[in-house]
Amino acid sequence: MITETGAKILCVDDESSVLNAIKRIFMDEEYIILTAQSGKEGIDILKVEDPQIIISDYRMPEMNGIDFLRQVREIKPETVRIVLSGYADTASIVEAINEGQIYKFIPKPWNDDELKVTVANAVERYHLYKQNLELTKELQTKNTELKKLNTELQKLLDEKIMHLNFRDEILIKHQNILDALPVGILGIDPNNIAVLTNKKWSEIAGDTLCMLGENIERQIKEPLKSFIEEMKTKKIFSKKTSFGEIKGKLSGRQMDSEEGQQGTIIVFSPEED
Repeated sequence: MITETGAKILCVDDESSVLNAIKRIFMDEEYIILTAQSGKEGIDILKVEDPQIIISDYRMPEMNGIDFLRQVREIKPETVRIVLSGYADTASIVEAINEGQIYKFIPKPWNDDELKVTVANAVERYHLYKQNLELTKELQTKNTELKKLNTELQKLLDEKIMHLNFRDEILIKHQNILDALPVGILGIDPNNIAVLTNKKWSEIAGDTLCMLGENIERQIKEPLKSFIEEMKTKKIFSKKTSFGEIKGKLSGRQMDSEEGQQGTIIVFSPEED
């Protein structure tokens, strides 16, 4: 970034005495002063140099200050433009301001101290403008990155939802298969929570029905209660019993899979009539 002391100032005036006077005013400052004696020469300098402040005479031959500053605005719109004029023509001043977007209009002869303050303020204005551009660009970059991140997150979310929907469909199909079996099935996790059952179990269990998600110890009755008690010391166990008038065989197996799934699977197989 150009500091205030390193700012370049392009002064354009067809009178060399004016240019020399401006140089003298800023000789104790650390500005870099560039000079041109016509608008055309000023445009040529503007194409190879990078001044931040433009000080231009209003009335010049061939190309007046309005035309010059209009071109300056097109080439380097970020420059801060100042007009010097010995003519108190209000209409011309308004035209210059509108056409060249002038920061300040200073009459000739000028006050040296006021000109110094005006230039210092112009340099500060330039820096604020550049900082605003940088912040705006940074904000646009972050907004673009955020939009990209949101798009990626939405994609991941859509994939996750699709995966969950697929799992739901698989679970429904699994449950349909379980419900179609001619045996009653009950699954219990290590905390004695009922995690699996099927339609046949509901039909035969009656008042010993175990509700999914609830602790079976508060629900089970005989003969299931004693069977589960015996299962605690056995990996595999089966016995003939009956639920009400339904006779059959209870079979149980302790699960301990490589994936870490644990619990007990109990199957009741009704006797065939």
